[in-house]
Amino acid sequence: MNADLAADLALALELADGADAVSLDRFRATDLVVTTKPDRTPVTDADQAVERGIRARLAEARPDDGIFGEEYGVEGSSDRQWIIDPIDGTANFLRGVPVWGTLIALAVDGAPVVGVASMPALGRRWWAAKDAGAWTTDEGGNDPRSIGVSAVSGLADASLSFQSIAQWREHGHLDALLGLSETVWRDRAYGDLWSYLLLAEGLVDAVAEFGVQRYDVAALIPIIEEAGGRWSDGAGGRDLDDRSSVATNGLLHHELLERIRAN
Repeated sequence: MNADLAADLALALELADGADAVSLDRFRATDLVVTTKPDRTPVTDADQAVERGIRARLAEARPDDGIFGEEYGVEGSSDRQWIIDPIDGTANFLRGVPVWGTLIALAVDGAPVVGVASMPALGRRWWAAKDAGAWTTDEGGNDPRSIGVSAVSGLADASLSFQSIAQWREHGHLDALLGLSETVWRDRAYGDLWSYLLLAEGLVDAVAEFGVQRYDVAALIPIIEEAGGRWSDGAGGRDLDDRSSVATNGLLHHELLERIRAN
């Protein structure tokens, strides 16, 4: 990892520290403010406060970089763009379910090269930068440990995670999901960022979902790939705006894509 990328990763981890402080303070707050966006998805005052805090720090530390955040959109046109999901799993957050987190990515020329995923309610964090491996800390913030994907080589032995049955149905892939559920060893809807982080640790072997946005996946891609896995859109390309996401340990990628495309 070159010095510039190391500095970017250090900044991303700093941004995650600030985000965790804000989001944890509002988690399960009795006065949490929840509104509905035009796309009918929920947003809380915590989502907005986290993103404002990250943007303010980036304005100081990287004033020439662009930003794309879920709550406040695009700012700047640099070939370096920070991509932010202030709280991935807002529905969990507002219900008091601890499976949610902040996603922070840096993309250069459209390719994510730094990714941080922080889940403070679980006391966990994951991060990666290009050519620097993927890392995590367990609850308690102990010394970082490197992580890697599984060696499962066939879908019949695989654990598959997805977001929801409704999501696959809405995008015309329900038959594929049902077929996969009869093929894989285990299927579970862990959902949101949690599925991908379990994949990076070798605890899940494949993840696929639809209806996702750039900010839902950008930070997770470096973590998955530096852990030895593979990410693509549903067509097998690398379009962050395709609204589909397929991630595997690499060994299962072709087989999973073929099963999705067949239905």
